Amino acid sequence: MPKIEGERILSCVIRRDEAGARLIDFLGTRFPYHDAAGWARLAGDGALLVNGAIASVDIVLKENDLVRFRADGAPEPAADKAVSVLYEDRDIIVVDKSGNLPAHPAGRYFRNTLWGVLKEKFDVAEPSIINRLDRETSGVTLVAKNPAASDMCRKQFASRGVTKKYTAIVEGALAGPVRSRGYIVPRVDSAIRKKRRFEPANGSSPEPGREAEWADTEFTPGERHGGISVVEAVPHTGRLHQIRATLLSLGCPVVGDKMYGLDEGVFIRFIDNRLTPEDAARMRIGRQALHASSLAFLHPADGRGMAITAPLPADMRALLLKR
Repeated sequence: MPKIEGERILSCVIRRDEAGARLIDFLGTRFPYHDAAGWARLAGDGALLVNGAIASVDIVLKENDLVRFRADGAPEPAADKAVSVLYEDRDIIVVDKSGNLPAHPAGRYFRNTLWGVLKEKFDVAEPSIINRLDRETSGVTLVAKNPAASDMCRKQFASRGVTKKYTAIVEGALAGPVRSRGYIVPRVDSAIRKKRRFEPANGSSPEPGREAEWADTEFTPGERHGGISVVEAVPHTGRLHQIRATLLSLGCPVVGDKMYGLDEGVFIRFIDNRLTPEDAARMRIGRQALHASSLAFLHPADGRGMAITAPLPADMRALLLKR
C-alpha cells in the first residue's frame, strides 16, 4: 500500500477477543468510517491488507493478524492530547492520559487519540494499548512497544494478575465499604444501545441464554464534599462500563457521567450537540469524574513488580473544592 503524503494509514493487530470475525464485520464495528458497501469498495480497490496481502472482506481474522487500510473521512473532533510519561523503557511505556482522549482510532477519531499521540509525540512505532480507558476516563495506561511485551501484558490482564485502582467522585455517598458481585447485562429498557446494567448475583445465576458477564468490584468510600464524595474502586474483573454501571446500581452515579448519571437524556442530547445550561449544571464537570489512579503488574521482560500511580487531575481536584 503506497503512502501518499498527508494520507492516514491505519494499522492494527487483532486481539484474541476479536479473532474469528470476518474482516468486514471487524472494520464495521471498530472503524465505522464506511458502511459495508464502502468497505467492500475499498477491498475491490486493493486498499485492505491483512498481513501485507490484499484481502477480501470475507476473510476470517486470526489473533495477531495485522490489518492495514487507508483511514480517510471527516475532520476529527477535538481532543485533549495532554499525555505525560510515568515510566518508560524499551518494552513498555506507562502514561497518564487526559479525560478527553480516546485510546484507539475509531469513528471519526484517528490522530486525536492516545494511539496517535504515542506514535507522533513519543515515537512508539506500533503502540499496543493494554488497558483501554474510556475517552472520558483519565489516568494510568499501560502500553507495550513490541509483540512479546504485548503478549505477556495481556496474559496478566486475562488471568487477573494485575491490580487496578480507580478514584471516582460520585453523587451522594456510600454508607460503607462494599464488594459488589453480580452480572453486567444489556440495559434493554434504555434508549442508549450500548448502555449496560449491573445486577447483584444474590446467589443466583443469570437466565439461560441471556447475555451476562460476571463482574466483581470493591468500593471504599472516602471524604465527602457537600453532596458528592470520593470513592476508591478496585475491579477484580474487567467488564465494559463495570465501575460506572455498578456505582449507578448502588445509588451513587459518577459525577458528570452522561450515560450512567442522573439522567441518561444528557447523553442523547450530548450526541446531538443539544446540551443545555441546566445539563451542564447538573453534571458539575465536563466529563465523567473517573480516574485510573494506579496499576500494579509484573514487568513483561524480567518479571519485576511494577506499581505506577497518577495524581488526581486538575478538573477533579477543582470539583472537590466547590461547595
